[in-house]
Amino acid sequence: MTPEELARQWDVVRDVVRRSTGPLAIASVDADGAPTITPIGTVFLRDDGTGFYFDQYTERLAQNLDRDPRVCVMAVVSGPAFWLRSLLEGRFRKAIGVRLYGTAGPRRPATVGELDAVRRRVRLSQLTRGGRALWSDFSHVRDLTFTGLRFVRYPVMMPSA
Repeated sequence: MTPEELARQWDVVRDVVRRSTGPLAIASVDADGAPTITPIGTVFLRDDGTGFYFDQYTERLAQNLDRDPRVCVMAVVSGPAFWLRSLLEGRFRKAIGVRLYGTAGPRRPATVGELDAVRRRVRLSQLTRGGRALWSDFSHVRDLTFTGLRFVRYPVMMPSA
């Protein structure tokens, strides 16, 4: 996939990630060459086809990426209202998921802007004891550079091309 092709699809990719209702998954490769999947709730996509995530609570993922930076990030729209409407209509109106292929950069301190972004995202959860325990200690991120994508497809319910 060329950078131009990725750029043409980027708005659709960001829409899928925005509509996904659970953590995204980041696949990496462990020391034995086996695939490993880690749920990540703090993935952010930038306008330029890159992204970042907060590298907290991901010891095994961090070890894998330090050795082999290749990743696949997957987001799937899984909300019950979306699925009920789609099943009743017998079709999906929009893309339902995406796999983004690329690399993760080294762990680095988060910028003020990145910290502001995560604070906005978890603001309501900070009202709970669990939210404060989970999302009060963010400090480091990894940049994500994407080189390819594949949309999740269910051909019998996808719009005709």
